[in-house]
Formats: sequence, C-alpha cells, structure tokens
Amino acid sequence: MIDLRFDKVSKRYRIRHEDGTVSRNPLVRAWNRLRTRSEDFWALRDVSFEVKRGEALGIIGHNGAGKSTILKLLSNITTPTSGEITINGRLAALIEVGSGFHPELTGRENIFLSGSILGMKRREIEAKLDQIIEFAGVREFIDTPVKRYSSGMYVRLGFAIAAHLDADVLLLDEVLAVGDASFQAKCLQRVRELRESGKTIVFISHDLAAVERLCDRVLLMERGRLVAEGEPREVIAEYQRRAADLVALTGQKGAQKSGAEIVSVSFHNEKGDLVASLQTGDALIVKVKYRVYCKPVESSIEVFFYTPEGELTSQLFTDRSVFAEQSEGYVEFHCPELGLAPGMYFIDVTFDKDWKFRCATFRVDPGKSFRGRFYLPHTWRFVEKVEEAVTGKIFAES
Repeated sequence: MIDLRFDKVSKRYRIRHEDGTVSRNPLVRAWNRLRTRSEDFWALRDVSFEVKRGEALGIIGHNGAGKSTILKLLSNITTPTSGEITINGRLAALIEVGSGFHPELTGRENIFLSGSILGMKRREIEAKLDQIIEFAGVREFIDTPVKRYSSGMYVRLGFAIAAHLDADVLLLDEVLAVGDASFQAKCLQRVRELRESGKTIVFISHDLAAVERLCDRVLLMERGRLVAEGEPREVIAEYQRRAADLVALTGQKGAQKSGAEIVSVSFHNEKGDLVASLQTGDALIVKVKYRVYCKPVESSIEVFFYTPEGELTSQLFTDRSVFAEQSEGYVEFHCPELGLAPGMYFIDVTFDKDWKFRCATFRVDPGKSFRGRFYLPHTWRFVEKVEEAVTGKIFAES
C-alpha cells in the first residue's frame, strides 16, 4: 500500500522587491507599490516519488534544496503550485521546534490538542499520556504553559508527542540534531521501534550516518529537483561526490578576492585509494589542492572536521609558509590512526582568505571499540614490580 505520493509537484514563491523609500504621502506610497518588482522562486520543480506503508524514507541535500518544503507540503502548512499529493492515514509531523504547540496551553493540554488533531479520542490519548511525559522528561513542568519551556523542552515534548500518538505516518525534520546525546539516542531507538512496528517515516537530516542506519531508501534534492533516488549508501555517496565537486566550481570566486584558492579536497586510505569513509583506527590521508594567482601568499592550509550539530571536533593544519605567485600544488595530511568517533563529519578548508564552508563530508564507520567522543591511540604494558608501576599519587593504602 502507498501511504504518500508526490505526482509532478512544484512549489513557487513570489519574491517582491520594493523601493526602500518611506513616505507619509498616500500618492507616493501608491506609486511605490506600482513600481514594486517581483520574481518567481521555485522551491520545488516537478518532484515525483512514492512511500510505501512501513517504509523509512530519508531526504538529504544542501540547505535550500527543497527538503523542508516537501515536509511542509505533506503537513498542509502550504499547498503546491502544481501537481498532486496523496496521503493515506493519520500523519504526525515534527518539522521545527514547537511546531503545532499553542504557547498559552500547558504541556498536558498540548498533548491532548495534538491527539485531537490526529482524530484520536480522549481515552486513547490518556492511555499514551504517561509514556509521552516520561519520554520527554518534563513531568515537573507538564502543567506549565509551554511558552515558558526552553527550546530543549519544546523539542523533547514535540518529539515525544509525534512518536507516541497513534499516527500512521511520521514526518521528522532535523529533530535528532537537538538535545543532548542521551536524548538523541532515545530518539533513534524510538524511530527504530516505530519502523519495526510498520509505521511510515519520512526523515530529513544532515546526519548522513543516521540516515543510512534508519532509512530503507533515500532521495537527494538539489535546487528544488530530485536528482537521485535509491539505496542509502549509493545516494549518500552521490551527495558526497556532488559536495566535493562544488569546491572546484566555487573556488575561482574566492581566488579573485584573495589571490589564492582551495581547488579540491579528497580523502584516501593508506594505499592512496580515494575513499568516502574509513573506520575508527584506520590510517587517513587528506589531500588538498591549492592554487596561487597574482602575488605571493603567506598563509597556512587548514582542514576542520565538524559534527552535524556544528561542533568543531578536530583540525589539521600546516605551518605558516610563503607560497609563490602563479603556483599550485598539493598538501597531504597523514593521520596514522583516525581517532574520530563513528558518524558523519562536515569539512571546512581554509587557505589565506579563501574559506570553503561545509565543502565536503566524510563518514567514519565503527572500527576500534571505545567509549567517548574521540579515540586516543595508545599502547600499554604490565610491569612485574609494584613500585615500578606506581608513578603518581597513591590513592589507597592498606
């Protein structure tokens, strides 16, 4: 059975360009309105796909690609300019923090409001109430108006409502990027449970590792168009390839400003083979191509690794050096043991004034087993004599 269907759907927004002149004269204001220019912006162009009952569909792409527009259309927040959308069954959505909440109502009242919108009876909602409150961790504040909630409390309650009420289809937009690590783990586990129970899930996230783990199929959006569809690993690899190509396409613009540019960045294993992912503990080579134009440049080349939440995890950098004019070359960063924890990482590269923001992605797969956020390479040995083993403070004496 098909739960969701997009059939040649397009969405257009009209952008108005007004004269900035402010006047109290009504004739002047009327004249300014007549001179107002407008242009069409197509957030989606001729998009078609289907989602089967019990399927988990991921949607990925750069910001502005049209991902959230798809969810807003599915949620009836906006309507398509052309095309047809079909939805079978109850649909619950969490597409932004606090979406669907009435700020003057308490958390408890908003739970009942959300359930009634889904068409649930009061006794059905009451049967789920304790599970929702416990999952969200807001029992102490459940009878407080949600306008007094922090953003973290908002999203915890919003996810708990969407994930526990009796919906056939669940829409999630970047909700796993909010909250602490323990709450994110709870969310992932709950999504897995819903998937296994036969619920239909549409999941948007920049966390490509989570998309690969949770989804049966992935759509890649680019500038409002569907450009790839298929198995998660294959579509994610295509997304990474397009992100890497973007570096070369946008490099010249930065070079005109600074006289130097980053041309490309790539990732390789210890044999030198091009890779999109490695395991924790593997050897990693990061290769950066640079180019200098009209004058010598004194600078360093730096590579930054960010989590999907925007946290800087690690950095590679060269010493500050003088690069000759009209020159180009490569710098290779060699990491004997990759210490990053499993997950997806976004890459920034800088050279002089050229900063390539989120220009590539790199996935770290589980390898060496460890706890924490970073693997610290180490060796160990046992010594026979106790006095040789004690190198610091003695914490307990008999």
